[in-house]
Order: sequence, then structure tokens, then C-alpha cells
Amino acid sequence: MTEQQPSTEPTAANAQVEGVKKALMFYRVMAYIVGVLLVLLVLVGMPLKYLSPDPYLQQIGAGMNTYLGVGHGWLYAVLLLSAYLLGRRVQWSWKWLLAIALAGTVPILSFVAERKATQNVKQHIAHLESAER
Repeated sequence: MTEQQPSTEPTAANAQVEGVKKALMFYRVMAYIVGVLLVLLVLVGMPLKYLSPDPYLQQIGAGMNTYLGVGHGWLYAVLLLSAYLLGRRVQWSWKWLLAIALAGTVPILSFVAERKATQNVKQHIAHLESAER
């Protein structure tokens, strides 16, 4: 008699869960990077440029605004892409996607939105894993 080996091939549900986890990680990394850049831009660069009486600090603030602003802008576009890709996998509504997108434009709110999105996706993953069993 031959002993039946358990299948090591991934099931469709396993592949779906892995895809969602990868998309979630990509989104989370982008949300944190964009959030940190926006906080630095708004809470450090802008005050240095516009509120500092010292011209040297104003120059530093102007440089920070230039580099952080450009970095935030480009990476915000990548954040939007990551949110869209994740939302497509977990079937978010367009309202939810719009809320996530707008949260990336408000300092600190991007971290709150990331947390809510992560909780939502983890519930979705748990549902997928329980449906597999």
C-alpha cells in the first residue's frame, strides 16, 4: 500500500490570501513613508521656511520643502496605486478608496487610515482563511 502524501500545491484560497498579504504590506510601507514625509514637510519644513526669523533657517526650510515636497508627491502617487491594488483584492468600495486617498493628504490622518485599512484587511484575511477550512 502506498501512503497518501498531503498536497503541497497552494490552493486558490491560499494564493488569494498570500496576494492580499503582499498587497497589504506594500500599502502599509507606502502609507508610513508618505505619512512621515508629510509630517516632516508640514510640521518642520513649512514652519522653518515661513515662521523662522533667521534667514539661514528659512533657507533650510525651503530646501526641505523642495525635496520633501517632491518626494511626498511622487510617493503619494505610489501610495494611491498600492491602495488601489489592495482595494481591488479585498473589494473595497470607491468611497473607502477615496477616503484612504484623501487621508494621505492630511498629516497624521494617513496613519489613522492605515490602521483602519489594516484592521479591515486582516478581517478579510481571517474570513478567507476560515472559508478555506
